[in-house]
Amino acid sequence: MKVLSSAWIFLLTCSVAINAQQLNPSDRSAAEGAMKAIRASAIRAHMGFLSDRLLEGRAPGTRGYDIAALYVATELEAIELRPAGTNGTWFQTVPVRKAVPNGSKSSIVLVGNGKEQKLADAVDYVFFGDVMRQESTIEAPLVFVGFGVTAPELDYDDYRGTDVHGKIVVEIGGAPPRFSSTQRAYYSEGLTKAGNAAAHGAVGLVFMGLPEDEKRNPWAWVVPQVQMGDMQWLDERQTPHDAFPELRAVALLSHHGSELLFGGAPRTLEQVYTTAHASEPQAFQLPLRAKVHAVSRHTALESPNIIGEIRGSDPALRSQYVVYTAHLDHLGICPEVAGDNVCHGAWDNASGDASLLEIARAFTRLQPAPRRSVLFLFTTGEEIGFLGSGYFAHFPTVPLRSIVANINIDGAPGLLGSRKDMVNFCAGHSSLDKAFELAAAQAGYDISPDPMPEENVFVRSDQYSFIIQGIPAVFINDGVKATDEKVDGLGIFKKYLTTQYHTPLDNMSQPFDYESASKGTRLNFLVGYQVAQQDQSPTWNGGDFFGSKFGPRHTGSAGSGN
Repeated sequence: MKVLSSAWIFLLTCSVAINAQQLNPSDRSAAEGAMKAIRASAIRAHMGFLSDRLLEGRAPGTRGYDIAALYVATELEAIELRPAGTNGTWFQTVPVRKAVPNGSKSSIVLVGNGKEQKLADAVDYVFFGDVMRQESTIEAPLVFVGFGVTAPELDYDDYRGTDVHGKIVVEIGGAPPRFSSTQRAYYSEGLTKAGNAAAHGAVGLVFMGLPEDEKRNPWAWVVPQVQMGDMQWLDERQTPHDAFPELRAVALLSHHGSELLFGGAPRTLEQVYTTAHASEPQAFQLPLRAKVHAVSRHTALESPNIIGEIRGSDPALRSQYVVYTAHLDHLGICPEVAGDNVCHGAWDNASGDASLLEIARAFTRLQPAPRRSVLFLFTTGEEIGFLGSGYFAHFPTVPLRSIVANINIDGAPGLLGSRKDMVNFCAGHSSLDKAFELAAAQAGYDISPDPMPEENVFVRSDQYSFIIQGIPAVFINDGVKATDEKVDGLGIFKKYLTTQYHTPLDNMSQPFDYESASKGTRLNFLVGYQVAQQDQSPTWNGGDFFGSKFGPRHTGSAGSGN
C-alpha cells in the first residue's frame, strides 16, 4: 500500500445517492451467523505463514510468491469456493516486464555557461526503471513546468504558452493545493502526469518534491524503493501497458539535486515553492541542457492472480458480481534493517489476505448464498503499480459490465489497535457510502473522514484499477479514535508509516490486535453483503469527478469474460 502522512479534511458532507437499504431481519440474522466464522486466530495464522521469511517477501515472479499463491488457492478450495481464474483454474497468469535501473551505468550531466556538472547517482537523483527500452541517450534543454498539470475544467495549465517539444520537463510531484482532494488525487497520479508530459511532446521527465515531501519521505528511504525497479503488465502484443515510449528517461531529484538545477534559474527554488503553494501555474526555461544516459535491465516474468467465486442465489442478480480484492505480493528481498533483508509485509498485506480468506469463509456459511455472485481476487504486483488488478480489470474472467462494485482490503482494518471509528478512503463518490454507513452501524463503528487527504490514498491501491474502469469502490481502514482514550490512534499509524512500512520491520513481532482485526474484517464482510443483497447496483454520485470521467466508459463496456 502507498500511504504516507496526515492532515484533516471532512469528506462525508458530499451528497450521496441512497440506493442501499438496511438489511431485512432475515438477512441481518444470516449475516450475524456468517460473521461468527471470522476468527482472530485464523487471521494470525494466515499472516504468520504468508509473512514468514521462507517466502522471502512474496515478490511477483519469485518462488516465495508462487508458494503464497498456492497457499491461498488451497485455502479457497478447502472452503469449497469455485475456481474463477482462467480455464477452470484458481489462477489468472499476468505477464510482466520488470525494469531495474542500473545506476552505475547511467548518468545525468548538466551543461550551461560552457561548463559541465555531473550529478551523483542516488545522491542528487535516481532513475526509474524504463519498461520500454534498456538503454537511452538524450541531450535536450530543461524546462520547468510547475506541477506539470493541465486541468482545463479547473482553468489551470502549467504548460500554457510553453513549448516543451523535444525537451526534458522538470515538474513538482503532486498537484495544486487549491484542487479538491478528489481532483488532486487524479492529477497527482504518476501516470496522469507522465501522460500529460508525453502529450505535450516532452522526451524526458524529471520529478522534484516540495520541502514537505522530503520531510514525509526522506531521500534515504525513497532511493532503495525506486532502485527496486518498475514493472508493467504486457498486452497481447507483449507491449507494456501504461508506458509512454515518448519519454526516454524518467528520474527523481533530491532536494540537493533540485538546488543544482535551479542554481542560475530565473526564479529561485523558494520562489517556485511559494508559487506552488499558492496554486498558481508556472513554467520557464532553465538555463541548462542535460545529457542523460539511462540504462535498465529487463526481466520477463509471470505471476498469477488467484480468484475464487461464490455463485449468487438470485436468478435475476447472480450474473452480477461484487469483487473483493487484496494484494498478495510484497517487496521481496530489500535493504537490510537490524540484520534482516526480507520485507515480510505482515500488515501490508498479509493481513489483508488473511482478512479476505476469512471473509470468503464467512460467505460460505450463508444459507442461502448472497443474491449477487461474489469474486475473491488476490492480486499480484500491487506494490509496484497495481499490475494484477489492472490486468484483471482489462482482461476480467467475468464480463466487465457485470462487476458492480469493488471492495479493496490493503491492511486489515483494526490490526494496529482497537478503534471506535473507521474511514472509507473512497467516501463521497458513490452510493457505496450508504452501504458503508449501514455496515459500520451494524458492526458498531463511528465513521470518520479521511485523515490524510493530501496522500491521495483513493488512487494508491488496487481499487483505482476498478475506478478507472467506471466501477464504484470502497477502501476501508482505521480511523484515529482508539478505544483506549489514552492511545493516540493517528500517532500509531504515523509511527508504523515512518518506521516499519516497506521495511523488514513490518513483521509479526509488531503489537498487532487480532481481535480488533477480526471486528474490522466483519465490517468489510458486511459492506460486501449489503451490496450483494440490495436490489439496485451501486451508482456514482451525480456530478462526481471520477464518475463523470470514467463512469460512462463502464456503462458501455462489453467486457471480455474470458
